[in-house]
Amino acid sequence: MSSSPPILVAAEDRVLLLQLIEQQPTTEVTELLDAELERARVVPRRDVPADVVVMNSEIEYEDSATGQRRRVQLVVPADADTSAGRVSVLAPLGCALLGLQVGQEIDWRMPGGLRRLRVITVKRPAEP
Repeated sequence: MSSSPPILVAAEDRVLLLQLIEQQPTTEVTELLDAELERARVVPRRDVPADVVVMNSEIEYEDSATGQRRRVQLVVPADADTSAGRVSVLAPLGCALLGLQVGQEIDWRMPGGLRRLRVITVKRPAEP
């Protein structure tokens, strides 16, 4: 990817996501997610700022090319439902958004071609 801003991942999410990757057949997205986890700065969830995308966050993002905004929730594959706005972390969009902070942009290869995505808002899940 031509634009890879620094990302921050909760240690708890990293453990979950590495397990997910191991359970899946190897695909381009699982390889990209693994690479994103490798380059991420990993900290305990309590130390992740509230405006950073973690698992189960609700995110509003913008496609910079079209200006179109969309709200999604980042979830594990079993909870994904695109018609309800729940996007799997193993989908290209979900993988791209993980670890980004409000205001950051990333260039990411999507099914329709290369897209530049910018995070507008992040609403974090309630802590257990």
